[in-house]
Parts: sequence; C-alpha cells; structure tokens
Amino acid sequence: MSNIAPNKKNVLVIENVSKVVTSPEGPLTILSNINFIVTQGESVAIVGASGAGKSTLLGLMAGLDIASSGHIFLNDQDLTEMDEDQRAEVRAKNVGFVFQSFHLIPSLNALENVMLPLELNNKKSAKRYAQNILNQLGLKARVQHYPHQLSGGEKQRVAIARAFAAEPTILFADEPTGNLDTRTGENIMNTMFELNRNKQTTLILVTHDAKLASKCNREIVLDAGSLIKDSNT
Repeated sequence: MSNIAPNKKNVLVIENVSKVVTSPEGPLTILSNINFIVTQGESVAIVGASGAGKSTLLGLMAGLDIASSGHIFLNDQDLTEMDEDQRAEVRAKNVGFVFQSFHLIPSLNALENVMLPLELNNKKSAKRYAQNILNQLGLKARVQHYPHQLSGGEKQRVAIARAFAAEPTILFADEPTGNLDTRTGENIMNTMFELNRNKQTTLILVTHDAKLASKCNREIVLDAGSLIKDSNT
C-alpha cells in the first residue's frame, strides 16, 4: 500500500481480498490476500501469466463478481457489502469497460452504440457528447456505420468512445488490443492513455503485453493468485 499519491483521491482500495471457488478436487484459491490502492488519474497495468488471476481480479474490482473475503472500496463504497442491483448502480455511475472483443451492439451504428449508456444514465445532449468524442477519435466519417462495416481498430475506437463518453471515474480494459495488429493496437493504446491524461480517468489495464504494461504509471504483477510486485514505473 505504498503507492499512494499525495493529494490524490483514492478511487479503488483493495483490502485483503481473496477469491476461492469450488472444484471437483476441492476448494481452489484463485486470488489470495491481495492489497493495493489506486488513486485518481493513475494508469495501472495488471500483469501475469495465464491463470494468474488477472481477469478474476478485474471482475472483483468492477463489482461483476464478489470476493470470498476482504473488502473492495470503489469511490469509498464497499462493493463487498452490496447486492447485485446495488453494484450495478455503482458501475453505471462510476465504471467504463473496454474488452478484447469490443462488445458493440450489431443493430446499432457507431453513434448509437456510444449514445446508449448516456441515454441509460439520462444524460442530456447524449447525441452531442457521443458525436464529439467520436470526432476526437477520428471517426467523424464513420458515425453512421454499423459494427460489421468497421475495421477492428475502428470497432475498438467506438468501444473506447462509448466507455469514455459517460466520463467514468475508472476505466477497466481487459486485453483491449488482443484482437488487433501491432500498429493498430499501439494507436488504440495511445488514444486510451491520452484520454486517461486529459480527463483524469483512472485506467486499469489487464494485459499480457510487457511493452504495453511499461507505458502505465505502475505495474501490479500477479503469480498464481498472489501479488508479487507493485511498483511505479
């Protein structure tokens, strides 16, 4: 818990978090006694080999799953004390997601995909907000195109626009460049880091890519469910 920036709000606090699931062989520990704090505006890479617990940890931090023990505070709200409806409400107000597989809605065009979470949150001028961020991401000429009409890089930029348009406190990205070629992936991540800096949105990135992880302020390394390294980079 040493990486606390002065005068920065604690956005995410992970206290003694473990995750244990049942298996045919008995209890299986996925995560064991994880502790760290993330402050506003940080970019943090969660790294480790396959099976280290990275995606499980992301799911817990985002309130998509519940820890077996310990506490997770998102914007001072204890996710581990909430039911699913309460966690969903916290996610809607605070959290954005970018996934490897984009998760765009096929029947909506790019503009409509970005507008959807804004409208669900009753945000005024949803169309204008969506249009502006798509323009910033170089998609002005593609706003009326549907996902099947977009390249992989364009789909991911739409997904990023959708995530950032709602101005989340924290953005979780799970292998966001995994389905993209190297050059497109680098462009996508440069876009995410630029938005992270400009909007002071906290970015937590799960990745296997050491080069990508090194661009974050900080790396948290998992091995077999344990946190073995937490350093500013």
